[in-house]
Amino acid sequence: MSSEMSMALAACLDSGRSKPLYYMLLPLGGAMKRSISVILAIVLFFGIGFLYSQHRANAFAGLKTGNTAPDFTLQSSSGETFTLSRVLGKTSIVLFFYPKDFSPGCTAEVCTFRDSYTVFKEAGAEVIGISSDSIESHKGFIKEHKLPFNLLSDDKGEVRKLYKIKSSGGLIPGRVTFVLDKKGVIQYMFSSQFEAKRHVEEALKIVRKNKEDKSL
Repeated sequence: MSSEMSMALAACLDSGRSKPLYYMLLPLGGAMKRSISVILAIVLFFGIGFLYSQHRANAFAGLKTGNTAPDFTLQSSSGETFTLSRVLGKTSIVLFFYPKDFSPGCTAEVCTFRDSYTVFKEAGAEVIGISSDSIESHKGFIKEHKLPFNLLSDDKGEVRKLYKIKSSGGLIPGRVTFVLDKKGVIQYMFSSQFEAKRHVEEALKIVRKNKEDKSL
């Protein structure tokens, strides 16, 4: 490896306290920039792949379909306290755990749930979102995107632990959706960090199927 590339990589590995990576690369020749870009792209590719594989492998390490969903109580964006057991018997529940308010993937997910909310209601299901964000953050998120459903604040991560939801690579909170029947039995679980909109599609399939089976 040339001394020029060695210096560049050392600068990249340095925490970047003095200059952004872009400015570190400016003095380098075109060939050096391309080489470093390829290296960084490879690292990013395998890093994302690792996070995805870890998330898929660990997402359902505990609960299974057919299990009764653990009961819990959390503060809701409505200003009230939400307890799962209090709403069971009245409606099916689509419970989706997402990483962070206002992040691109989570915004896409909640807006897709919003656009299909009437269909969920007509199929006899209520949609509930959960993340570790504060109630104030949830209220802002709801207002900005005109969300018709409530978001719950699991600020200590206790409900995530209760539902055995693992983080992706230990870094990003898992994105997992549960479909519960009126009795609180888990009918379906879907986990995907990178297919945010598919959570809505998968949940809607199960909710419609549950409506046809009147025993659920």
